[in-house]
Amino acid sequence: MTSEELKARTKKFSLMVIDVVEKLPNTISGRAIANQIVRSGTSVGANYRAVCRARSDREFISKMSIVIEEADETLFWIEILQEKKWIDYTQLNQIWKEGNELTAIFVSTVKSMKSRLNKS
Repeated sequence: MTSEELKARTKKFSLMVIDVVEKLPNTISGRAIANQIVRSGTSVGANYRAVCRARSDREFISKMSIVIEEADETLFWIEILQEKKWIDYTQLNQIWKEGNELTAIFVSTVKSMKSRLNKS
């Protein structure tokens, strides 16, 4: 998968997160979770764009680590939403699947980069 394809995919993920947030209840806990998930979920795409501008392999790994952390945090909040049953299961399952796939891609990329660095 090219970096441009991943940019598009992470942007789509951000939009999916925003769609979910718009459906959360306007309660104290709903707003708190909405703020958290919209921050972490949209950060995945924004930080991936920064990864694409990395000036070195080490900077790439550092920036990609932030993307992985934000994706994992987003998955945590999705788990909370699944347990609260505030959002339709089908929509949450779709975003859960995409978040896990993106995380797997990012983790694999970092492992490959680290392996390449260790060989040099």
